[in-house]
Amino acid sequence: MTETATSTHTDSVQHLVPLLDRLTLEQKAALVQGADFWTTVPLPEIGLRAMTLSDGPAGVRGPRWDEREPSLNLPSGSALAASWDVDLAYRYGAAAASEARRKGVDVVLGPTINLHRSPLGGRHFECFSEDPELTAELAAAYVRGLQDNDVAACPKHYVANDSETDRFTVDVRVDERALRENYLAPFERAVDAGAWTIMSAYNAVDGVTMTENDLLETPLNSEWGFDGVVISDWTAVRSLDSVPAAQDLAMPGPAPAWADLVAAIRDGRLNEADLDRKVLRVLLLAQRVGALGEREPREPAPLDGPAFAREAAIEGTVLLRNEGVLPLDASSLGRVAVIGQNAREARTQGGGSATVIPESVVSPLDAIRAAVPGADVGFEIGAVVQEGVAEIPLAHLTNPATGEAGIRVAFFDADGTELFAENRRSTALVWFGGDAPIAASATVVFETLYTPAETGDIELGFAGANPGKLYVDGQLVLDDSPVIEGTDLGAAFLNPPSITATVAVEAGRETAVRVEFSRESHGALSGALSATLGIAPERTDADELIARAVAEAAASDLAIVVVGTNSKVESEGYDRTSLDLPGRQDDLVRAVAATGTPTVVVVNAGSPVVLPWAEDVAAVVQGYFGGQEFGHAIADVLTGAAEPGGRLPTTWPAALADVPVTEVVPTDGRLEYREGLHIGYRAWLKADAVPAFAFGHGLGYTTWSWGAAQRTGDTVEVTLANTGHRRGKQVVQVYAERPESAVERPERWLVGFATVHAAPGETVTATIPVPARRLAHWAGEWTVESGAYTLRAGASVADLPLSLEWRIAS
Repeated sequence: MTETATSTHTDSVQHLVPLLDRLTLEQKAALVQGADFWTTVPLPEIGLRAMTLSDGPAGVRGPRWDEREPSLNLPSGSALAASWDVDLAYRYGAAAASEARRKGVDVVLGPTINLHRSPLGGRHFECFSEDPELTAELAAAYVRGLQDNDVAACPKHYVANDSETDRFTVDVRVDERALRENYLAPFERAVDAGAWTIMSAYNAVDGVTMTENDLLETPLNSEWGFDGVVISDWTAVRSLDSVPAAQDLAMPGPAPAWADLVAAIRDGRLNEADLDRKVLRVLLLAQRVGALGEREPREPAPLDGPAFAREAAIEGTVLLRNEGVLPLDASSLGRVAVIGQNAREARTQGGGSATVIPESVVSPLDAIRAAVPGADVGFEIGAVVQEGVAEIPLAHLTNPATGEAGIRVAFFDADGTELFAENRRSTALVWFGGDAPIAASATVVFETLYTPAETGDIELGFAGANPGKLYVDGQLVLDDSPVIEGTDLGAAFLNPPSITATVAVEAGRETAVRVEFSRESHGALSGALSATLGIAPERTDADELIARAVAEAAASDLAIVVVGTNSKVESEGYDRTSLDLPGRQDDLVRAVAATGTPTVVVVNAGSPVVLPWAEDVAAVVQGYFGGQEFGHAIADVLTGAAEPGGRLPTTWPAALADVPVTEVVPTDGRLEYREGLHIGYRAWLKADAVPAFAFGHGLGYTTWSWGAAQRTGDTVEVTLANTGHRRGKQVVQVYAERPESAVERPERWLVGFATVHAAPGETVTATIPVPARRLAHWAGEWTVESGAYTLRAGASVADLPLSLEWRIAS
């Protein structure tokens, strides 16, 4: 333990030393490793219960991935960031705390605060923004919202985990200034907000894997005064070299890499003082969340989850373009065409460990029908977006053992003896912890009776990382193993590949379906299983689907086309190779727009996609992954029941070729951040390039007049007036410039922001703090150049009508 770290940490843990002194070496070694996938080791003899950790960050799953224990599905991180609303982020954290306590969770693994360095990052739906200031402010609010309710936040992934390709092994090379000013900045603000834990990443930085990296000590502990627990990403602890590093808790546990921890201390290879520091931090975390001693965690305030999810989705919905068609006059609509697979089966969340299972999801199609009850609303799929099988709707399933809706799942050992069985209400199942004897099972069997609504051929099959046999009415129709692409077993587990067979079914007739999975061990995932019995999209000719959509649009007063991505495009485990919408969706939009029917396009994507038809349609609405109330939020915005509250947290390009930073694939194991400070809009400004939609852009349903910006102490006060006929929201953004700087700087960088609301004719003032640190650069320490800066204020990085000189005294 270094002297600096010791002094930083002593005050907060000194009262726990008597408990530490009661522990054996074996007990201490156990405490710094998980007991299993999701819990820590309890020690009742000192009043310590197990702590439960759970994936978030857009909802809280709990220790079991189980549709029988549903979770509130909140909008994705990028949707939250699109609100630019610090108060909303705080309430979002508080909502997560309420869910956590409902599910017995002490630590929520979120927020995800890595940066959108390149739009090709596959997990960016989970992260907030391309800008460190916007990310940092929202992260701090999220942390406070959780922890004010005695639930620990775990900001992740520390640090430079900004892409997914070779994520376990990639060595990120980034200069110290860019590391400090961009990638570490959100974590520093989260620590300033009091974060009780931080998650260390899989990747290496400058040649050292993060669980062994000095960055865990400096700046995290020694400079920022972090006194919490560094939790490893799952299986990220690779060796005993992480013990002298400031890596505190190895998950899941017991951790194979620390199996010799006790022996290494006894034979002098490791110092027991390093272990003691970790134990004290774990005990302090337990005390904070109410897992140590007699103190009980506080009860979070009651939560109307669906109402909050709907509000948050509205606040993150961005109106990108509007040629006067929105908001809709519902009373004037006779016939409306709703088109797109994502209109009927919307993506409410991205793929991967952030996935939760909601009790219900409101689709745009259903919500639009409810919002315009006087209109005849027709639907066409238009283009297939889904890849692979999707779970079979519960209403069409009967459990053969109980006669109730659902399926029976049974686990058998190698001798064919049934070890365990359970009745489930979904055909898309994940076991990652829980009671099922996954490791002891050789075969897992799904059985159900499927009653289709229509007669015809379906593509029936399964998804998983294991071989399977599919039987229909006792006949073997499929005996194969899905082909796993790449080497990321985590991605294969969370978004497994599919195989199908064509099966003839008859409406109303029960069809017996049985699938037998042969369980194969996958190293660290040997005690986990992911498998789906489902139906893949119909094999209808793509041109025919578009023709049907065109006919529906041509016969309607309005066309609403919902386009989006799928789990093969935006997910944990892999990056994107294109920004194009999957399938024939671009062709679909062009064809619908060509009918002359006013066309509104809703984009259901967690991060930027290319919209080559944007100028050809009447309006474009970006809804992100809007959570379980996504449909209601979209309908509210389209009809004007609510203001579109969002502004872009990430620059949207017109084409991938225009993007200044695209490198996400390592070369010889290394990923060079050659762009330095210049990511996101900063890179666009440096390249003097014009995107399709600028960082911070977003329209509303009223108009604004910008008054003046003035300095009062260390704040900027911006006055503006609502000159329209509706109450509205504006996000006031303040950027700094210093063209005569002695050091390299971005042409312009965000230093603060605030949301304001005003009634028609009302003038409001936004007060935005600009502490000197927002103008500082890293030169071995934080340094603020004296002299003049220009601060500009407005509605986006490209729309800044106000300016003032901001002088820093020498």
